[in-house]
Amino acid sequence: MNETSSDDGRAFRCETERVVNEIAQGLRTLDAGVGWFSGLAPARRQEVLQDVAGYAMQAHITAADGRAGVARSGVKPTANPAVMICMDPPRYGFAGLPAAEYVTSFRVLVSVFAIADTRRREMYCKGACGHAWHNLPAATEQP
Repeated sequence: MNETSSDDGRAFRCETERVVNEIAQGLRTLDAGVGWFSGLAPARRQEVLQDVAGYAMQAHITAADGRAGVARSGVKPTANPAVMICMDPPRYGFAGLPAAEYVTSFRVLVSVFAIADTRRREMYCKGACGHAWHNLPAATEQP
């Protein structure tokens, strides 16, 4: 039996949250995050894309964030994930794209999330934030 327990699922979501927020806060490079993502099984990649799309929605990304994030991601602006995130309102069906577009989707989503979350940390959480994910300790870069 290869099913994962709910504890395994929670641990994986926590790992995803940590990796994505480390990238957003400059504690891990985007390329290192892509390396982590690329090492996951395809089903896990879909889960991560769904989770990161949720983080982006919670950060209230804008079309401008989409354009800035795409520029930061290194992905061509004409790639499906780049077009989707720059729409007004953004489209979030990244996990439904072909598996060949998962890495590109991850790069775009995390980069756009980083833009929006940085703005939120600077505007709304500066000095008085109780969000654990906004107060990550400086960590050593992980591959």
